[in-house]
Amino acid sequence: MANAAQVQRMSRLMIKTLRDDPADAETASHKLLVRAGYVRRSSAGIWTWLPLGKKVLENVSRIVREEMDAIGGQEVLLPALLPKEPYEASGRWEEYGDLLFRLKDRKGSDYLLGPTHEEIFTLTVKDQCTSYKDLPVILYQIQTKYRDEARPRSGVLRGREFQMKDSYSFDTTDEGLAQSYALHREAYQKIFQRLGLDYRIVSAVSGAMGGSASEEFLAPASAGEDTFVDCPSCDYAANTEAVTVKVAPVDGGAHGPVEELDTPDTPTIEALAEYLGVPASATLKNLLVKVDGEIVAVGVPGNREVDLGKLGEHLAPATVELVTAEDFVDRPDLVRGYVGPQGLAGKAFRYIADPRIAPGTAWITGANKEGRHAKNVVAGRDFEVDDYLDVVVVEPGDPCPKCGTGLKIDRAIEIGHIFQLGRKYADAFELDVLGQNGKPARVTMGSYGIGVSRAVAALAEQTHDESGLCWPREVAPADVHVVAAGKAKQTELALEAGERLGAAGLRVLVDDRAGVSPGVKFTDAELLGVPTIVVAGRRAAEGVVEVKDRRTGEREEMTVEEAVARLSA
Repeated sequence: MANAAQVQRMSRLMIKTLRDDPADAETASHKLLVRAGYVRRSSAGIWTWLPLGKKVLENVSRIVREEMDAIGGQEVLLPALLPKEPYEASGRWEEYGDLLFRLKDRKGSDYLLGPTHEEIFTLTVKDQCTSYKDLPVILYQIQTKYRDEARPRSGVLRGREFQMKDSYSFDTTDEGLAQSYALHREAYQKIFQRLGLDYRIVSAVSGAMGGSASEEFLAPASAGEDTFVDCPSCDYAANTEAVTVKVAPVDGGAHGPVEELDTPDTPTIEALAEYLGVPASATLKNLLVKVDGEIVAVGVPGNREVDLGKLGEHLAPATVELVTAEDFVDRPDLVRGYVGPQGLAGKAFRYIADPRIAPGTAWITGANKEGRHAKNVVAGRDFEVDDYLDVVVVEPGDPCPKCGTGLKIDRAIEIGHIFQLGRKYADAFELDVLGQNGKPARVTMGSYGIGVSRAVAALAEQTHDESGLCWPREVAPADVHVVAAGKAKQTELALEAGERLGAAGLRVLVDDRAGVSPGVKFTDAELLGVPTIVVAGRRAAEGVVEVKDRRTGEREEMTVEEAVARLSA
């Protein structure tokens, strides 16, 4: 007799499939995971994982766990309810802002629900490891995380509660950190290959996480909220926030003196370019923002837009927001719509510029007077740039920084992110061990995350078809879905086939529901997405079943014995 755990009868399974998409669902994964009875919404951004969904979630977790163990990772489980003090010490109690779930206990002490656990892992190692002999060490957990998203959407892709694997490496040297980072990078490739995900490894920015090296693992999908660039001619790939600009050498030829122009009613780049009859690329756009409350000007070519997300990543953990009309009231030196860097950069405001505003380039820009602009304003001669940052919105066709070929832009779901954190958290908590020389040695860290529940949604996005889900075998809730397409004889054969397949070591789902039409059973089999469908139908009396590949649609009739032999091979 087959192991009962190997064979699940749908007559005893808590499952309710839906014919129609949820009214609020926009992405394929949201629609199909709900319709197939894998998840149900509990409240905004919070989801219940039903029996089949929990099986898929656990299969993803198992693969992650196996590959983490293979690189020497040690699994722990830290609390989700955390005290305020460690996050206050690292500065993230404030940095996280409204994303943090905060609460008080009955004594009035402050707590939070953990978004990530760098602080707590650091304190754990500080408590447990005292000598260089205790390191290196890799610790990980698979746990529920919490972020108070303003607009949770896309089902389990962006929730306020989600499953995540976060791991942390602890080394005494930068070389050791690089090795731990490389181990994780290789493990992540194995994980995503086993999951059956199409993915890209792209350069990323560290932002508030700090540290040096940072890479994202992205699953291309139209439902993705991340954008990345891919070079068709070389191996360059990067998150759009991490794309760098390769500026051609500037001809330092002579430029005429600054000349003021009368340009009435031209407060926008479009109006100015039309009035002067010049391309927008000849103008210098100066966007005013507030960085932690102080006005900063950001200069970019007039035909490009400032990527505020990119700017925010560069300036993190500082808060970046656009100036408002009220901000000009007490600043008569700033003429709205006519701001130029000449005479003001480095004095009235800090001036950040895109690398395209290179020394020696000449521009048409605001003259800091109402209705007036200036031409022949030369970077390095008429104004200085305090900081050069890649802050423009990347556009298709921008040159690849490695080979110069025009880049293409795609959307993707972030499924993993790895950082070389360095000593940010070790410094915050004075994480030292006794070094080989008998003196304290400051530990260096890496941080590595995988969105476990997000990986389920990413798989649904990448592998579904017009009929439903199409799970890769290793993450599917079962290996085989047996359908009894008829009455007593078909049900008898379906149960027999299920038992024999289960005895052969396969995970089997048997649709033996009474009173459900064959058409509904076939539709549900397609919707649930188990890799192989076995139908006990019109030739059941002969002991013959139809074996169908869910993904390709290929089907073949054979005896139960032949089906067991083929599917268990």
